[in-house]
Amino acid sequence: MIGMTWKRFSSPSIRLLLPPGFQGNQAVKPEIYACVGQESAGIVTSNGASPPTYTTHKGMGLVSTAFPPEALQKLRNGNLGIGHTRYSTSGNSELQNCQPFVVDTLHGEIAVAHNGELINAAALRKKVMRHGVGLSTSSDSELITQLLALTPPMEEVDAPDWVARIKNLMTETPTSYSLLVMFRDVVYAIRDPYGNRPLCIGRIVPISKLQSSGGGEGDTEGWVVSSESCSFQSIGARYYREVQPGEIVQISKHGVKTLSIVPRPEGDVPAFCIFEYVYFARPDSIFEGQMVYTVRQRCGRQLAIEAPTDADLVSTVPESATPAALGYAQQLGLPYVEVLCKNRYVGRTFIQPNTRLRQLGVAKKFGALTDNFAGKRIVLIDDSIVRGNTISPIIKLLKEAGAKEVHIRVASPPIRHPCYMGINIPTREELIANRPEFQDIAGYIGADSVKYLTVEGLLSAVQGGLASLHEKDEMISSNNKLSRRVGHCTACLTGKYPVELEW
Repeated sequence: MIGMTWKRFSSPSIRLLLPPGFQGNQAVKPEIYACVGQESAGIVTSNGASPPTYTTHKGMGLVSTAFPPEALQKLRNGNLGIGHTRYSTSGNSELQNCQPFVVDTLHGEIAVAHNGELINAAALRKKVMRHGVGLSTSSDSELITQLLALTPPMEEVDAPDWVARIKNLMTETPTSYSLLVMFRDVVYAIRDPYGNRPLCIGRIVPISKLQSSGGGEGDTEGWVVSSESCSFQSIGARYYREVQPGEIVQISKHGVKTLSIVPRPEGDVPAFCIFEYVYFARPDSIFEGQMVYTVRQRCGRQLAIEAPTDADLVSTVPESATPAALGYAQQLGLPYVEVLCKNRYVGRTFIQPNTRLRQLGVAKKFGALTDNFAGKRIVLIDDSIVRGNTISPIIKLLKEAGAKEVHIRVASPPIRHPCYMGINIPTREELIANRPEFQDIAGYIGADSVKYLTVEGLLSAVQGGLASLHEKDEMISSNNKLSRRVGHCTACLTGKYPVELEW
C-alpha cells in the first residue's frame, strides 16, 4: 500500500496517510496495522523548502513494529510526505528493498513509492545499467526511481519537466504501477494506463464535516492519496475520487490538478486487477465508484445461482468472504451462522512469504463455535482457494467439532496462472487448480463437495454495478476526456494477460 499527505499549513502535527488505523498526528498505538504490507514499511517527509530537507524512517515488520514513537516524532518536521507498506512480489524481503526510495537528481532529491510489479523489469534493469547507473537493490521499484532521475532529451538545465519524465517512464513500461513521487513541495500521483493497481485521492476535512454529505473544496485542510479509500476516515479524510488509468495528478498547496493522461494503445481496455475485489481489498474500500462489500455480496448471490446446495446453514471463512456468504444465504433463503472464531492477532496467511509460515498461521488463526453447527450441514463460503493450505485444516476442525457435512463454495473461479503484476502467485506448481489433486479437490481437502464461481459469473458480479457509471465519459479536466470503458485483468484465472509479458 502507498500513501501520502499534503497539509495546507506547515505544522509539526503532520498527518501521513498510511494503512488503515494509522494516526500520523499522534504517537503510534498498538492497534495500528498494515492492511496489505506485512514485511516492511517506510515514510519520507519533506519540509517543502527549496532545497527541501527529507527525513526518512524504514523498518521491517508491521507498521506497529517499524514505527516506534521516537521514529514518528523525528518525521514530524515536514508538511508533506509519502509512505509505503510492503509485501514482496519481486525482490528479497530485506530492509534495503523497503520503500520509499530516495535518490539525488540533477534538480535535487526525489522520493518514490510504488505499488505493483513491472512486466519488463529485466529489460529495464539492463537499460538503466547501460546508462552507467548502478542498482543497490533487487526491487523493480528502484528501477522506477532511477528512470525518473534520468533527464529527458528536451528538458532545460534549470527547469525539471516532471510530466515529461513521468511520461517517459510510462512509455518505457506500460504496467503495473501506482506511484507517488515527491519533489520539493509537490507530490505527483500516477497510475499506469491500464489502471491495474488502485489509487485514490481524499480530502482532509474538519471533524465536524467528516460525516456530512456535500461540502466544497473550501473545507479542505489537506490532501491524501492511498491505495485504498478505507484508510481515509481513520485520519479525518473523505473520499474525493480515483486517480484514473494513465492519469498524472499534481498535489500541492494549490490543490489537485490533472497534468496529463497517457492513453492505452488503441483498442485496449482498462485492466484493473479483479483480485482486489475478490480478496485483497478491505470491504469498505471504493473502486470504480462501487464498494467492495457490495461487489462481494453480488458474487455470493451469483454463486448461489450457479452452485446451490442442500444444507442447514451458510457460513464463511472470516473475514473477506463474509459479504459473499451473506449474499449466498440471502439468495437461497438459508440462515447465515458464524462457525469460526478468528484470532485477530494473526496476519493474513496468503501473503506470508513461504509455505511453512502460511501453514503455521492457519493453525493459530481459527477456533470452532461448536454450539452453532453440531450435527448440521454447513455450506462454507471462501473467497478463493490459492494454494489449498488454509481450507483443509479448517474443514477438519469443523468436522471434528461435530459438523455433519461441510460443503465448500468458492466465490471466485479457480486460480490457474501466476500473476506478474503485483500479486504473490509466483509459480503454477503452487496453485492447487493445476495439481493432480484438483481432479478430486473435495476428497483432497476433506469436503463433501466443492464448487467455484465461473469467470463469467465473477465478471457479471463485478461489472453489473458499473453499467450506470459508464453510460457517459467522465470529464476530469476541461481539456482532457478519459474513456470509462469497462475492463478487468483476469490473467490469474484465464491466462489472458492485458499486455505482452517481457522477460
